[in-house]
This record gives sequence, C-alpha cells and structure tokens, in this order.
Amino acid sequence: MSISFKKTWPPACKWFLAAAVFTATLSVACRSNGALAADMAMPMKSPAAPVYQWTGCYAGLNGGGGGISSDFHSTVDPGAYLGAADAAEVTNDGTGSANNSNWIGGGQIGCNWQNGTVVVGLEGDFDSFHGDANFNNNTNTLPVLGVPFNIGQQITTNFLATVRPRIGIAADRNFAYVTGGVAFTKASYTETYIDGSAPPGVGSATASKSLTGWTVGAGWEYALTDHWLIRFEYLYASFPTTSATGVIAEPGVGGNTLHGSGDLVMQEARAGLNFKY
Repeated sequence: MSISFKKTWPPACKWFLAAAVFTATLSVACRSNGALAADMAMPMKSPAAPVYQWTGCYAGLNGGGGGISSDFHSTVDPGAYLGAADAAEVTNDGTGSANNSNWIGGGQIGCNWQNGTVVVGLEGDFDSFHGDANFNNNTNTLPVLGVPFNIGQQITTNFLATVRPRIGIAADRNFAYVTGGVAFTKASYTETYIDGSAPPGVGSATASKSLTGWTVGAGWEYALTDHWLIRFEYLYASFPTTSATGVIAEPGVGGNTLHGSGDLVMQEARAGLNFKY
C-alpha cells in the first residue's frame, strides 16, 4: 500500500509569495531605469559669446560730403582815385558771406583703449576736400564818380586734416563717441575790384596761408567682425581769418589801399571702414 501527499499552500502564503515576486521585479526595473537615466548625457548650455573689446589700433578709408563757409570783409582807404564817399561805398558793399559744398574722401588711423564700458582713443585723418566759397557783389554804383563797380572775394581749400582724442561708451559691438582736437588746412584768398570808368579802376589783394584751427564732432562705430569696423561721423572745424592787402588804381590818377579778409569754417559728414589689428 502506498501513501501520497498533495502539497497545498494556504491562501495567505499565496498572496505573500505574489507580493514578494512583484516587489523584486519592481526593484530590478527601478535599478535598471536609474542606471539608464544616469547614463544619458544631459544637454549642455552653450557658453555666452564674449563681450567685444575695442582696445587696439586700426586704419581705414572714409568718404562723404563736406561744406565750407566764409564771412568776408573789405576796407578801402580814401586816396587819390576814390574819395571818402566812394571808398565807403566799396567798403560797405564788399562785406558778405558765401558757402560751397563738395564730395570728400580720405583715410584715418588711430588706436583705442577700453576700460569697462569707457573707450578713449587718439586718431589722425586726412581728407581731400576741394571747397570754393565765392562772394560777388556787382549791383552797385559809386556815388561820386557815378559809375558801376564790382567787388568779389573768394576763399578756396583742397584738404582737411585733424588730430583728435576720442572718448565714448561701448556696448558690446557698438561704440558712440565725441571727439575734438586740432585741425589743419591751407587757404587761398583773393579779392578783386573793377569799375566802369574809362579806363577802368581795378584792384586786387591775394594771400595763401597754412591754417591751424580747432575741430569738434561725434560719431558711432560698429564692429561687423572682430577686425572690420564701420562708422558714421560728423566734424566741424573753424580756422582763423586770412587777410590780404592790395591797391585800387586807375592809370595816371593814383590809387587807394584795399584790405580784404575771410574766415573759414569746414564741415564734414562721412562714413568710414576700418581694419582693426
């Protein structure tokens, strides 16, 4: 005779065993997911671009438009040809102003030093600038001699050069500045007189002079790249008076001393392109 035993589990044990299997499975899954998450590389944020630095030296070209203006003055001394009343009339009508504009072009070179947002620099430039301010008064009559006369004055120049400190504020690749310094040019001055006498009375006074004056201005500059810079700039320059002395005369009669003068103001509005070393 044989005896067999059938193994049975109480209900409580079955639930306990199921809970244990579920817990073990969940633990393995969590550990696997944690390892996988740790192995995944987190995305890195790109570093911010460095703020542009304006320190350095540069050279470049510029071009734009410019204008000159002049206030002219005349004085005629009484003499053998023109009496006091006629001389006074010529003096009065020989005073006036004139202006002229033209294209300009040239180049500049300089250096900047930056400390925080403040930038200081020194620049020298030279522009070809042909200006011709011409005053002409031809609608007058000598009150005593009773003849018409013409008096004209002209001042010309061919260049403007400056040496200027600059100071301004930088905001990354933008730089706004003011500037001022010494300006240089050469002026040619001419005064002429002719009247309707027979033979006519004629006269002239001329002078040519190298001038040193002052200049002020402002501008804005932008760094297209680390080396290429563009700019827009305005300059105002003022120079001393250029004076000349001559004679108004009629052949065989005599003459009067003629004094003439003209000051000079030059203005430029220009764009530039620089290469920063």
